Amino acid sequence: MEPELTKKERCMLNGECGEGKRQAMEILFALAKIYGAKNMVPITSAQISGVSYKTIGDAGLEYLEDLARKGTKVEVPAYLNPIGMDAQGWEEMKVPKDFAQKQFAILNAYTSMGANPTCTCTPYLIGVRPKVGEHIAWAESSAVVFANSVLGARTNREGGPSALCAAICGVTPNYGMHLDENRVADLVVDVKVALPDRSDFGVLGAIAGGIARGRAVAFKGIKKADEDMLKYLGAAMAAFGSNSLFFMEGITPEWKIRDGAEKISVDKPEMGRMRKTLDETKEEDIVTTGCPHASLAEIKEIAEMVRGKKLKKPLWVCVSRIVKEVAAKQGLVEIIEKAGGKLVADTCMVVSPMEEMGYKSTGVNSAKAVKYLPTMCQQRVHFAKLKDLVEFEGAGKEKVRKK
Repeated sequence: MEPELTKKERCMLNGECGEGKRQAMEILFALAKIYGAKNMVPITSAQISGVSYKTIGDAGLEYLEDLARKGTKVEVPAYLNPIGMDAQGWEEMKVPKDFAQKQFAILNAYTSMGANPTCTCTPYLIGVRPKVGEHIAWAESSAVVFANSVLGARTNREGGPSALCAAICGVTPNYGMHLDENRVADLVVDVKVALPDRSDFGVLGAIAGGIARGRAVAFKGIKKADEDMLKYLGAAMAAFGSNSLFFMEGITPEWKIRDGAEKISVDKPEMGRMRKTLDETKEEDIVTTGCPHASLAEIKEIAEMVRGKKLKKPLWVCVSRIVKEVAAKQGLVEIIEKAGGKLVADTCMVVSPMEEMGYKSTGVNSAKAVKYLPTMCQQRVHFAKLKDLVEFEGAGKEKVRKK
């Protein structure tokens, strides 16, 4: 059975509203049939992945420029995922010039269609915070799970093209996470260990995601978690298990467990085993954080950590341009840069050409980064708490590493 379309949606599908909209609606209509959606649902925003030249290459650039040449425009606010470099500091990062030229061409194609060049995987940190029950079409995996779980909004894990098509048409197929019956946990995880550090939430996310494999998860036993902790948890779950939704008792806006749901517990020894699995090497050429992009609170902590000291190794703090500007006004950027670190905007370690910039091993506090850096950037990865990664001139690690 074909999905039911409104008059406007049928207009777009028939090409009466422009060639770009026809192409976009054809894709959405095909997805609706594949997933059994009965209709389309209007969205209030889209977050589009597939923005880095590293990930989409020349074929992706050609597709975007073709849409732009046809005069295609987005119908709802659309926000871009990180690009492959800092748009203002790419030369300082030693990004190859040919890469930068292609990256700017991609950015120009998107912006000509009306997309907002936010270049961040954390739109919720720059004021884009859909309300509980609000339908959206977001694509970046960690943003999707955060929107569904922490904000209570409704989005499937869109691909870059489908999120762009949703932005162009203002609607998305009504299936999956948009429906009440699918927003139910099939796995209950009883957490029997303290999680004092953000990286601990990443470790838990790697464990739970690997077991859940896309099923919604309900966490019990966690008494307190701020948004940054939930961000690290969801990012790891999405990376290791393609999860789009989790609940946390007393913390997230939703809590619904299916009858007969699988139940497991996670203890300290299991957390230790996963930490060991994630940690490939004890040395690194560079230390990076901000996967997903760092919040202002994280930047403040880093500034206090490095204030008045000198870093032994390069430190990237990956952030959105907007958050960096706020941090600069508060003097935080100056403190970090005086220590030898950098606030790298618009990009992150995963979608930048790190291997072309001379780096072979990277220190991270993000389980998500552990998942992607070896394959996408040919990096060996040292996973640890950030304070255990940072090293200063004239001193050892901020905290002595355990051998």
